[in-house]
Amino acid sequence: MTAPSPILVDVDGGIARLTLNNPRRKNAITQEMAGLMGAFCDRVHEDTSIGAVIVDAEGTYFCSGADTRDLASASDDPASPEAVARISAVYQAFVRVGQLPVPTVSLVAGGAVGAGLNLALATDLMIVTPDAVLDSGFLARGIHPGGGHLALLGRSVGYAQAVALAVLGTTLSGEEALRRGLAWAAVERESLLKAATELLGKAAADPELARRIKASATLEIGPPAVPWAAAVELERGVQMWSMGRKGRAGWDHKPA
Repeated sequence: MTAPSPILVDVDGGIARLTLNNPRRKNAITQEMAGLMGAFCDRVHEDTSIGAVIVDAEGTYFCSGADTRDLASASDDPASPEAVARISAVYQAFVRVGQLPVPTVSLVAGGAVGAGLNLALATDLMIVTPDAVLDSGFLARGIHPGGGHLALLGRSVGYAQAVALAVLGTTLSGEEALRRGLAWAAVERESLLKAATELLGKAAADPELARRIKASATLEIGPPAVPWAAAVELERGVQMWSMGRKGRAGWDHKPA
């Protein structure tokens, strides 16, 4: 009997969905999963009919981070090329998600810890359950953060709150994450997918424009951000492209 894939992929109505499928280990990311995540990102880049991405997980827990068996193995000789390659493969998968050309939303139920929090932070927006636990986790494991964890936290919640989470080891519930601007919305578990699908509806309906706007957002907002005057120049050409696509007659129709 063939084992189920540890990464599930679905594309429907302009939305591609990547689902972690390792629930017995709280969806810890293995080497195989990292490779499949990279293949998913390749597909999104190549398939221009995709206008948005959802990242979620099977079971009751979003992601507990990198597989501890890989971490333990790498700790035997952390400077070895093999150890560096194993850990880098996991982090590179998250970087690929963060570089997707379409708007992305992660759905966090249960918890996101360590590299699992990196994955959630790699998406543009996070929707959480009120009781979800967001935990840097590295300090508790006695290791330094990795995968750009501090930069991801810093751009999401600022220096002081990044220090509280990563350096001091504090945790946030989903409700607290919403209040502090780390999450976009907090809804019950059964409403996560519906909330994300509704949020991404307009982008999914016009993938070409969504990709253009996302590219401009990445260039202008960063990191690093660009000055306002430069943003005006960056936007001008793409806005004129969109106006040409719309045409004069297009202004006779009000958006839904």
